[in-house]
Amino acid sequence: MSFCCGASMIGTKGTLKHYRTRIHNVPILFCPVCHRIEVHYLVENEYEILAEYAHGDGASEVDFHDYVDESDKALHENCVNNEEEDPAVIVQNQIDMSLDLLTFAKEIRDAEWEQQLKKRLIVLSQRRHKLKMKRAPGGAV
Repeated sequence: MSFCCGASMIGTKGTLKHYRTRIHNVPILFCPVCHRIEVHYLVENEYEILAEYAHGDGASEVDFHDYVDESDKALHENCVNNEEEDPAVIVQNQIDMSLDLLTFAKEIRDAEWEQQLKKRLIVLSQRRHKLKMKRAPGGAV
């Protein structure tokens, strides 16, 4: 499972830019709190090789899927959530995990970690509130 700043990362696919080359459909991990993105560790080497070759060839755009077999189901095994899930469920799972971690941080008396987790809980709570407002009849956020 991949973690970032107290939240588990979400598995998805995205477009990354390597110099002037855009590489589409790259398996990535995304942090819902700080929005950090990283290439999934199982395809990191393939991404680097493709990115270097595409840049060397002067390609402006390539599709990762066209060059790399990513049928391996292990890509999503270490992700708690993925982009196909309901955003409200994802945010609630993130809140639940952060609360569990906060309880543990208090038990071990790690004040710095507690503060970091409290900040993340504020961000996640705001995101949950926005999602609820969007779903409410006439609610536009």
